[in-house]
Amino acid sequence: MTRKPIRAIVAAAVAACAAAGTVVVAQPSVAGNQHQQQTGGHAWPWKLVDTSPDLVRPEALTVDRSIGQRRAALEVRLAQQLYTFWNTGEKKYLDLAVSPDFRDNTLPPGRPQGPTGPLFASAAFRAAVPDLTCELADLLVTGDKITARLVFRGHFTGIYNGVRGKGQTVDFNAIDIQHAGARQIVEDWHIEDNQTLLSQLGVA
Repeated sequence: MTRKPIRAIVAAAVAACAAAGTVVVAQPSVAGNQHQQQTGGHAWPWKLVDTSPDLVRPEALTVDRSIGQRRAALEVRLAQQLYTFWNTGEKKYLDLAVSPDFRDNTLPPGRPQGPTGPLFASAAFRAAVPDLTCELADLLVTGDKITARLVFRGHFTGIYNGVRGKGQTVDFNAIDIQHAGARQIVEDWHIEDNQTLLSQLGVA
């Protein structure tokens, strides 16, 4: 899957929700960021975002008003915590975001089930790409589902499957759907643009 179809999937989902009239879509363009600064960052839905300096923030945000502000804020924060984990590799953010009973419904071969799985994947990825970052490019909060388009970037300076990198640039997309329970994420589904990643690593 290429980046264009992934963006198209997200765009179609946003359009469908917006057409239903239940969501508010916000794109933080330069003008949008200036507006947030002028209003103290309290314009809906940006007031739902946790502005703690250690947490990643969504670049674009779509929120289902029907679930209520408190629930929406919880789900936005869970997404910020989870993708701060992917951005930093720090376990404390994963522990905040996912339940001990978390289940990966698209578990890749060789990856442990449960919360151990993301830790395993992050460590393996960072062994190949030590400067890995995760951008929360699109965040959709609808009902008890959190959908995210992620952009992973870095440089292949480590080792992947016995191959040492030469500093190749890594830049690829992924799509996640997280199911949020009462307080934490309880299960997910995900797809990564592995074809692009392996091509960039030179091991396709």
